[in-house]
Amino acid sequence: MFLRAVSRLSRHLVEASRRMAHGNEKASGPHPAHGSGSLLRMAFLALGVVFGDIGTSPLYTLKECLFVASAHGEKASQSDLFGILSLMFWALILVVTVKYVLFVMLADHHGEGGILALLALVPDRFRHSARGIGGVSGMTLLAVVGASLLYGDGVITPAISVLSAVEGLSLVSPALQEFVVPITCLILLGLFGIQSRGTGDVGKLFGPVMLIWFTTLSVLGLWQIAQHPGVLSALNPWWGMEFFAQHGFRGILILGSVVLVVTGGEALYADMGHFGLRPIRVAWMGLVLPALVLAYLGQGALILRDPSAADQPFFKMVPLGPPTWALVILSSMATVIASQALISGAFSLTRQAMLQGFLPRMTIRHTAYENEGQIYIPEVNALLAIGCLTLVLTFRESVKLAAAYGIAVTGTMAVTSILYYLVIRYSWGWGKWRSLGILALFLSLDIPFLAANLFKFFDGGYVPMLIGAALIAGMLIWSHGRTAVIDRYSKQFGAWETVWPELRKEVSSRVPGSAVFLTPSSNHVPPVLVHHVELTHSIQETVLLLTVVDMGVPEVVGTERATVTPLGDGFWRVVARFGYMEKPLLMPFLKALATEKGIPFDAEQATFFIGHSTILPDDGGKLSRVPEIIFAYLKRNAAQEERRYGMPPRQVMEIGEQISL
Repeated sequence: MFLRAVSRLSRHLVEASRRMAHGNEKASGPHPAHGSGSLLRMAFLALGVVFGDIGTSPLYTLKECLFVASAHGEKASQSDLFGILSLMFWALILVVTVKYVLFVMLADHHGEGGILALLALVPDRFRHSARGIGGVSGMTLLAVVGASLLYGDGVITPAISVLSAVEGLSLVSPALQEFVVPITCLILLGLFGIQSRGTGDVGKLFGPVMLIWFTTLSVLGLWQIAQHPGVLSALNPWWGMEFFAQHGFRGILILGSVVLVVTGGEALYADMGHFGLRPIRVAWMGLVLPALVLAYLGQGALILRDPSAADQPFFKMVPLGPPTWALVILSSMATVIASQALISGAFSLTRQAMLQGFLPRMTIRHTAYENEGQIYIPEVNALLAIGCLTLVLTFRESVKLAAAYGIAVTGTMAVTSILYYLVIRYSWGWGKWRSLGILALFLSLDIPFLAANLFKFFDGGYVPMLIGAALIAGMLIWSHGRTAVIDRYSKQFGAWETVWPELRKEVSSRVPGSAVFLTPSSNHVPPVLVHHVELTHSIQETVLLLTVVDMGVPEVVGTERATVTPLGDGFWRVVARFGYMEKPLLMPFLKALATEKGIPFDAEQATFFIGHSTILPDDGGKLSRVPEIIFAYLKRNAAQEERRYGMPPRQVMEIGEQISL
């Protein structure tokens, strides 16, 4: 009866959130539509990418909770077991199902999820006012902190997941113990090596394994529950409250282990751009959540029958022998796949950070025609691989990394709640008390989890915190430096109508031929044009001021491809648009454009002018010397977008400028 009641509650919440989604489409952007066949297909693919982290929690969560509960030598009683199971169940319901799946995931930014997508929905007065550290607002700083912590957890998750998987194999075959670290490193290299195939193909590879995994969890759980159905009473929230009443402060500390049951919940939101809201909801409500609940209750039922199983409740759900081998192998595969959720989330997070000016440009490869959110970023993949391998080689045992689990995610969860409140209150126009009620509910879950995990800081929690601190510094420095450069150029180089009449006085002659000046702005004069005229006192007879725009569609067709505006004096402003699955090759585009519009432009003989600025760090600028050195390094190593455009090297001329901020 209790499970049926929870099921009915979930259905009502889904319907309510669906109605809210229709009302919020203007604020957050429409969700992609799926047919029933496509929806089930995308839900299946999501199993292998989105749910790996949270789906493998039954391997260790209950064992860790019981270990903490009996840390003072007192064996966990039946009421303790029921209390822990109750806390785990309601954490899944309230944190993952209610908070993320039914509420937070409604707040997408053009289909993308994650904490930076949520920041993009926060009203401008919160994002651009109340200047704080590094010249950014408090809300922006919160989002940067949350995103950086999630990166830290993204480095730890693959390392500890794969390491624990290989250690699981050594339990069955102790002779493999000395090969644990080498095998772990090889598996990690293989995992990061296949990322270039895209999350869609990775989902096709991992999806069947995770389907078998969740089915196995359900079957094993049902089998154990059938032998001791009394464990179902643990679903009553009273047991969780009684656990706190009996154990006091030690009862609060158990949340540091209970949080392992929801680790991966933030990745569901971050990975939304890869598959969409509805497929993730269908997979969670239809398979993943029931399988997890049954697995935890099944382990509890086993311990009630055999208290000695508390040391390895998951693997002891099957008889010794071949079933144990099979479960260890399947668990190893599933735990490797668990790494995928945060790897994919790191790609999405990086793209959002670049779009919002928190990270320098990197190479983005779109890997699916039908979904703009399925991307691969080689630089991020390489950095994650290096970080994971470093952690494995440094710590060498998963138990030494276990304490680091959760501290970063719980911090991100709290930041998400605050930003979500600002969105529903000020962007969506929800009432004051309704919005505050949602915030109070979410923070009442987040803050106790965060506080309990902070006690694990010196036991390994410092790892994601250190990684996060480095990223926070880098993102703030890049954001502040980029803003300083933009301010400098906007003051120095104005609109065409204002600048060209004055600049024209510098032109002594018009050179025969054609020139293309690449410019990120379709309104201002390109700085490289100003420098070229000031240095040479000449300009070609035909000049194109070209802006390339990346569109959120697979292909751009027809008249939408280009906008051409004649400016007079042989100048033409051109805006070229390319879809995310197209190669933005300029030569064929410009040839066709010249013929169609009658522009006297010869692409084969044209000169392409590209401007690059070199930062010269000094004292007394908007940035102090050390941050300016870091910004200069980041800018120097940022991916140059124009390299994608297929311009013949012999026709390219780069004009550099040395500036100090």
